[in-house]
Amino acid sequence: MSVVLKSAVAAVLVGLVAVQPAWTATTAVRYYEQAGPHQVTKVAGGPDHTLYYPSDLATSSTTYPVVLWGNGTGATVDQYDEFLRHFATWGIVVAAANTGQSGSGSEMLAGGKFLLAENDRPGSVFYHRIDANNIGAAGHSQGGGGTIAAGADPMVKATLPIQPGPQGSVPALRGPSLFIAGQVDTIVPSFYVRSRYSWATKYPAVFAELKDSDHFFPGETRIHAIGVGTAWFRYQLAGDAQAKAVFFGPKQSAELFNDPAWSAAERNAKADAIG
Repeated sequence: MSVVLKSAVAAVLVGLVAVQPAWTATTAVRYYEQAGPHQVTKVAGGPDHTLYYPSDLATSSTTYPVVLWGNGTGATVDQYDEFLRHFATWGIVVAAANTGQSGSGSEMLAGGKFLLAENDRPGSVFYHRIDANNIGAAGHSQGGGGTIAAGADPMVKATLPIQPGPQGSVPALRGPSLFIAGQVDTIVPSFYVRSRYSWATKYPAVFAELKDSDHFFPGETRIHAIGVGTAWFRYQLAGDAQAKAVFFGPKQSAELFNDPAWSAAERNAKADAIG
C-alpha cells in the first residue's frame, strides 16, 4: 500500500463511527450503527496484538465472543481503531494483529490462541470471560483475505471478509460468511468480491455491496459498513435475534435487502433457508 493510500485509509477509517443516522424504536433501522452499551479498554497484548474489550469485563459474570482482526496491506491497527472500538461497545473482545501483512491468517489466529490461554489463566482479566465457542474473524483488503484463510481453522465460527484480497480458500471456510464489497472500489472490485462469495456453498453466505463506496469507505458509507459488520457478529457469535433480522428471513423484510445504503445484496441457498 502506497503512502498516499495509507494516508487515505487513516483519514477515512479513523472516523468510522462519526456519523450516526436516525432510527426509530419501531423500525430499528441501522440500529447497530449506534454505539453499544459498553465502555472500551484498549491495551497491547498477545504475541503482537492490540486488544479491545468491554471495560466492565472483569466485573462481569458472563463470557464474551471474540473477533480476530486483520489489517490491509501496510496498514496499522490504529487506522481501524473506530471500527474495532465499535465492536467492543457491543460486547465483543477484539484481538487485532499488529501487522500490515495479515494474508496468511496466522497472526490473526495467534491472537485467538492467546485469548483462549488467558481464559484459562487465573489472574488474567480474561479469566473465564472468553466464549471459546464463539470466535469470529474479520479484516479489510489483505486482512480480508487473511480472514478467509483464518476461517478454515476450527477455532473460527464465522467470518467477515471486507473487500478481501486473494488469500485463503473460500471452499475451506468452516462457517457462515458475510462478504462486503464497495460499489466503486477499483482496488478490489465488487465483481471480484462477488466471485469469491460465489464459492461459499457449504455454509450460509451473504454478499453486500456498499453503495458509492470505494476501497476506503468515504462519507456515510463507513458507518453503514461497521453497522452491518457489527450486526453480523452480534447474530453469529451472540445469538442476537434483532441482528439476525438484518440478514435473514423473507427478503422483503430483511433490512440489508431493503436499505438504500446497499446497492446490491445476495444470499446463497443455505442462507435463504434460515428462517
